[in-house]
Amino acid sequence: MKAHELLDPDFNSFLTPGAEAWTLDSLPAIRERVHGTFKSEQQARCESLWTTAHDGEGLRLCLYRPASAAREKRPAVILYLHGGGFVLGRPEMADDYLADLAEELAAIIVAVDYRLAPEHPFPIPLEDCYTALGWVFAHQQALNIDADKVIVMGHSAGAGLAAALAIVARDRGEYCIASQVLIYPMLDYRSGSSASPHQNGTTGVIGWPPQANQFCWQCLRGNHALDDSRIGWFSPARQEDLSNLPPTFLAVGALDLFLEEDVAFAMRLSRAGVAVELHVYPGAPHMFDQHPGNVTDQSARDIVRSLQRSIASA
Repeated sequence: MKAHELLDPDFNSFLTPGAEAWTLDSLPAIRERVHGTFKSEQQARCESLWTTAHDGEGLRLCLYRPASAAREKRPAVILYLHGGGFVLGRPEMADDYLADLAEELAAIIVAVDYRLAPEHPFPIPLEDCYTALGWVFAHQQALNIDADKVIVMGHSAGAGLAAALAIVARDRGEYCIASQVLIYPMLDYRSGSSASPHQNGTTGVIGWPPQANQFCWQCLRGNHALDDSRIGWFSPARQEDLSNLPPTFLAVGALDLFLEEDVAFAMRLSRAGVAVELHVYPGAPHMFDQHPGNVTDQSARDIVRSLQRSIASA
């Protein structure tokens, strides 16, 4: 069957043609158009805080505090990394979602306004996320949080950064992550190219296209050589050793360009002895959960249940 025949009717809006090519010339206009749909910092429901990144630059963090959190209990913390292909986005793109999630879970959420490629290529976005992770642990008393319940979470490129962050945290041994929640993560720099080991005629046809994916990975790569020991930090799918990583929730749509890289990553985690919960949603393209539908509702419930289990068991 062809991709459009497999598409859930709730997501027919994804069939709208006319997506422009992603290039360095078109990126400013794409950013302006997409960022114009976000709330401003003044409108957002979070508190903006600043810390210092590894290179001395300022790094903004967005703090969501649940009003319903019991004062006698120390809440869990979710470190959230937004999507946007590494080249666009900021925490405000998920403002209502994060504020409501913090309230539902009675958890604190810290969303990272990491710097974007191509102006800030690898490893700067990842190091920004690591700085934010360190900030959470350094402020556990001030935030009155339970440092045994720090969860990293992201969508798309943010989920790819979350997966890389878990690997870096394991390798450096400074901070312990309780679990990772990866929602259609962007993990393999080869996807969308002829070099990809995953060639599937029904994925990447609707929604996020191969050309845009390759452009974004090239922006993140910059001048980074792919043959050094940090290949798994750049592209988690290429990490050889996946042992001793935190329990993982991973969800992806069956029509997503990332389907096979995500399923392969989940299987490799399982073989490495990592507890894995994997969901593949039928008829769903990339970013399906930004549109209403039964599958979107199911995905939202699955994510909340997984987070609740992580918070209860950590």
